[in-house]
Amino acid sequence: GTTNNHWWPNRLKLELLSQHSEKSNPLGEGFNYAKEFKKLNYSESKNDLLKVMTDSQDWWPADYGSYAGLFIRMAWHSAGTYRSGDGRGGGGRGQQRFAPLNSWPDNVSLDKARRLLWPIKQKYGQKISWADLMILAGNVALESCGFQTFGFGAGREDVWEPDMDVNWGNETEWLAL
Repeated sequence: GTTNNHWWPNRLKLELLSQHSEKSNPLGEGFNYAKEFKKLNYSESKNDLLKVMTDSQDWWPADYGSYAGLFIRMAWHSAGTYRSGDGRGGGGRGQQRFAPLNSWPDNVSLDKARRLLWPIKQKYGQKISWADLMILAGNVALESCGFQTFGFGAGREDVWEPDMDVNWGNETEWLAL
Protein backbone atom coordinates (compact mmCIF):
# COMPACT_ATOMS: atom_id res chain seq x y z
CA GLY A 1 0.00 0.00 0.00
CA THR A 2 0.83 3.68 0.00
CA THR A 3 3.06 4.86 2.88
CA ASN A 4 4.06 8.18 4.46
CA ASN A 5 7.06 8.26 2.13
CA HIS A 6 4.68 8.52 -0.80
CA TRP A 7 2.86 11.54 0.61
CA TRP A 8 5.96 13.29 1.98
CA PRO A 9 8.93 12.07 -0.11
CA ASN A 10 11.30 14.88 0.93
CA ARG A 11 10.95 14.66 4.69
CA LEU A 12 13.92 13.73 6.84
CA LYS A 13 13.47 10.04 7.71
CA LEU A 14 14.56 10.03 11.36
CA GLU A 15 12.61 6.85 12.09
CA LEU A 16 15.52 4.98 10.60
CA LEU A 17 17.40 5.76 13.80
CA SER A 18 14.78 4.21 16.05
CA GLN A 19 11.01 4.32 16.33
CA HIS A 20 9.59 4.89 19.83
CA SER A 21 13.01 4.77 21.40
CA GLU A 22 13.43 5.32 25.14
CA LYS A 23 15.41 8.39 24.09
CA SER A 24 12.28 10.02 22.69
CA ASN A 25 10.40 9.60 25.98
CA PRO A 26 10.67 12.83 28.00
CA LEU A 27 9.59 10.98 31.16
CA GLY A 28 12.77 8.91 31.31
CA GLU A 29 13.49 5.22 31.68
CA GLY A 30 12.39 5.07 35.32
CA PHE A 31 8.85 6.30 34.67
CA ASN A 32 6.20 3.72 35.60
CA TYR A 33 2.78 4.62 34.21
CA ALA A 34 0.92 1.90 36.12
CA LYS A 35 2.32 3.28 39.38
CA GLU A 36 1.37 6.86 38.42
CA PHE A 37 -2.15 5.88 37.37
CA LYS A 38 -2.76 4.37 40.82
CA LYS A 39 -2.29 7.90 42.24
CA LEU A 40 -5.11 9.27 40.06
CA ASN A 41 -8.31 10.23 41.83
CA TYR A 42 -10.44 8.36 39.31
CA SER A 43 -13.88 9.61 40.41
CA GLU A 44 -12.63 13.21 40.56
CA SER A 45 -11.20 12.93 37.05
CA LYS A 46 -14.54 11.60 35.77
CA ASN A 47 -16.34 14.52 37.46
CA ASP A 48 -13.88 16.93 35.85
CA LEU A 49 -14.63 15.38 32.47
CA LEU A 50 -18.37 15.82 33.07
CA LYS A 51 -17.81 19.49 33.93
CA VAL A 52 -15.73 20.10 30.80
CA MET A 53 -18.31 18.24 28.73
CA THR A 54 -21.07 20.67 29.66
CA ASP A 55 -19.04 23.90 29.72
CA SER A 56 -19.66 25.28 26.23
CA GLN A 57 -16.85 27.44 24.87
CA ASP A 58 -17.27 30.50 22.63
CA TRP A 59 -14.51 29.25 20.31
CA TRP A 60 -16.37 25.95 19.69
CA PRO A 61 -19.93 25.92 21.08
CA ALA A 62 -21.20 22.58 22.36
CA ASP A 63 -24.06 20.89 20.52
CA TYR A 64 -27.14 21.19 22.73
CA GLY A 65 -24.93 22.15 25.68
CA SER A 66 -22.75 19.04 25.64
CA TYR A 67 -19.52 17.90 24.04
CA ALA A 68 -20.49 14.26 24.63
CA GLY A 69 -20.85 13.54 20.91
CA LEU A 70 -17.47 15.11 20.17
CA PHE A 71 -15.77 13.09 22.93
CA ILE A 72 -17.41 9.86 21.78
CA ARG A 73 -16.25 10.56 18.23
CA MET A 74 -12.70 11.31 19.44
CA ALA A 75 -12.52 8.02 21.35
CA TRP A 76 -14.04 6.11 18.43
CA HIS A 77 -11.57 7.54 15.93
CA SER A 78 -8.69 7.01 18.33
CA ALA A 79 -9.54 3.33 18.62
CA GLY A 80 -10.66 3.05 14.99
CA THR A 81 -7.16 2.90 13.54
CA TYR A 82 -6.62 -0.56 15.04
CA ARG A 83 -5.73 -3.22 12.48
CA SER A 84 -6.60 -6.76 13.47
CA GLY A 85 -4.29 -8.12 10.77
CA ASP A 86 -1.09 -7.05 12.50
CA GLY A 87 -2.22 -5.56 15.83
CA ARG A 88 -0.97 -2.06 15.04
CA GLY A 89 -2.82 1.20 15.48
CA GLY A 90 -5.73 1.83 17.79
CA GLY A 91 -6.10 4.04 20.83
CA GLY A 92 -3.38 2.38 22.88
CA ARG A 93 -0.62 4.97 22.52
CA GLY A 94 -2.23 8.37 22.02
CA GLN A 95 -1.22 8.61 18.37
CA GLN A 96 -4.21 10.79 17.46
CA ARG A 97 -2.37 13.84 18.77
CA PHE A 98 0.35 13.51 16.10
CA ALA A 99 0.48 14.00 12.35
CA PRO A 100 -0.55 12.41 10.11
CA LEU A 101 -3.49 10.99 12.16
CA ASN A 102 -4.47 14.36 13.60
CA SER A 103 -5.03 15.76 10.11
CA TRP A 104 -6.80 12.82 8.48
CA PRO A 105 -10.10 13.94 6.93
CA ASP A 106 -12.01 11.58 9.26
CA ASN A 107 -10.46 13.31 12.28
CA VAL A 108 -11.53 16.85 11.35
CA SER A 109 -12.26 19.02 14.42
CA LEU A 110 -11.04 16.42 16.92
CA ASP A 111 -8.27 18.87 17.78
CA LYS A 112 -11.04 20.82 19.53
CA ALA A 113 -11.89 17.79 21.69
CA ARG A 114 -8.24 17.40 22.69
CA ARG A 115 -8.06 21.15 23.39
CA LEU A 116 -11.04 20.80 25.73
CA LEU A 117 -9.19 18.01 27.56
CA TRP A 118 -5.99 20.03 27.97
CA PRO A 119 -6.92 21.55 31.40
CA ILE A 120 -7.65 18.05 32.71
CA LYS A 121 -4.35 16.74 31.36
CA GLN A 122 -2.57 19.68 33.00
CA LYS A 123 -4.32 19.04 36.32
CA TYR A 124 -3.49 15.32 36.50
CA GLY A 125 -0.19 15.39 34.62
CA GLN A 126 1.43 12.00 34.18
CA LYS A 127 -1.17 10.24 36.35
CA ILE A 128 -3.19 9.77 33.16
CA SER A 129 -1.80 9.37 29.67
CA TRP A 130 -3.28 11.14 26.67
CA ALA A 131 -4.20 7.72 25.32
CA ASP A 132 -6.19 6.84 28.46
CA LEU A 133 -7.66 10.34 28.77
CA MET A 134 -9.08 10.30 25.24
CA ILE A 135 -10.70 6.89 25.74
CA LEU A 136 -11.93 7.75 29.27
CA ALA A 137 -13.51 10.95 27.89
CA GLY A 138 -15.44 8.77 25.43
CA ASN A 139 -16.53 6.41 28.21
CA VAL A 140 -17.68 9.26 30.45
CA ALA A 141 -19.51 10.82 27.50
CA LEU A 142 -21.36 7.57 26.80
CA GLU A 143 -22.29 7.24 30.48
CA SER A 144 -23.52 10.85 30.54
CA CYS A 145 -25.92 9.93 27.71
CA GLY A 146 -27.34 7.01 29.69
CA PHE A 147 -25.28 4.24 28.07
CA GLN A 148 -24.22 1.48 30.43
CA THR A 149 -20.52 0.76 29.81
CA PHE A 150 -18.57 -2.25 31.02
CA GLY A 151 -16.25 0.13 32.86
CA PHE A 152 -12.87 1.50 31.93
CA GLY A 153 -9.61 -0.38 31.57
CA ALA A 154 -6.58 1.87 31.98
CA GLY A 155 -3.02 1.17 30.94
CA ARG A 156 -2.49 2.91 27.60
CA GLU A 157 0.99 4.42 27.72
CA ASP A 158 1.70 7.38 25.49
CA VAL A 159 4.36 7.44 22.84
CA TRP A 160 6.11 10.69 22.03
CA GLU A 161 6.48 10.55 18.27
CA PRO A 162 4.18 9.53 15.41
CA ASP A 163 4.18 6.08 13.87
CA MET A 164 6.01 6.12 10.58
CA ASP A 165 4.75 2.72 9.47
CA VAL A 166 1.23 3.89 8.58
CA ASN A 167 -0.14 1.88 5.67
CA TRP A 168 -2.14 4.28 3.52
CA GLY A 169 -3.64 1.58 1.34
CA ASN A 170 -3.67 1.92 -2.43
CA GLU A 171 -4.48 5.63 -2.62
CA THR A 172 -2.12 7.69 -4.72
CA GLU A 173 -3.96 11.00 -4.34
CA TRP A 174 -4.74 12.91 -1.12
CA LEU A 175 -8.53 12.84 -0.68
CA ALA A 176 -8.93 15.99 1.42
CA LEU A 177 -9.49 19.39 -0.14
